[in-house]
Amino acid sequence: MKFFIDTAEIAEIRDLAATGMVDGVTTNPSLIAKSGRKFLDVIAEIAALTEGHVSAEVAATDFETMLKEGKKLAAIASNVAVKVPLTWDGLKTCRVLSDAGTPVNVTLCFSSAQALLAAKAGATYISPFIGRLDDIGLEGMELIADIREIYDNYRFKTQILAASIRNVNHVQQAAKIGADVATIPPNVVKLLANHPLTDKGLAAFVADWAKTGQSIL
Repeated sequence: MKFFIDTAEIAEIRDLAATGMVDGVTTNPSLIAKSGRKFLDVIAEIAALTEGHVSAEVAATDFETMLKEGKKLAAIASNVAVKVPLTWDGLKTCRVLSDAGTPVNVTLCFSSAQALLAAKAGATYISPFIGRLDDIGLEGMELIADIREIYDNYRFKTQILAASIRNVNHVQQAAKIGADVATIPPNVVKLLANHPLTDKGLAAFVADWAKTGQSIL
């Protein structure tokens, strides 16, 4: 499963990229607002940090303006994927951009029916929001499983990009079900390495080594 980093903070992306853990980046208007920087500048800088796709979201809601914005975003760098909402106008924009060879991430997906439409519209990625479904008492992972089954049934090439990930369990479950990509906040990526037994075992090794009085260097 590919790891996309869900942030617009350059320092966080650069730090994780040094570990080889960054296969791409996703941004959205909320993340850009938190960065306090100009949108186009941030996207250009992020695109230079990774060879993977960097999702940049349109701000408009109508087809004509979304298409214009999408073309402008795609022109920033060859690895920019235009992110559009899962609405009729968003799907129309997806079709035109995809036909022109531009990668498209269709976002705000909350049902397998929506995911089916996105695949038929030529989406490169579909972004089902796990955490937001969990927030209202539904099972976000059931949506990932349903989309995986539908896409496998008809051999759609659209990649499932598990989004709105809140914790380590979300990542593990998405990987087990077969999501192609998980877009993960930087703090959750780092938590994937944590386990109390790892910490306990390391502490024991360090203590035993100290007793030998030796040094490797």
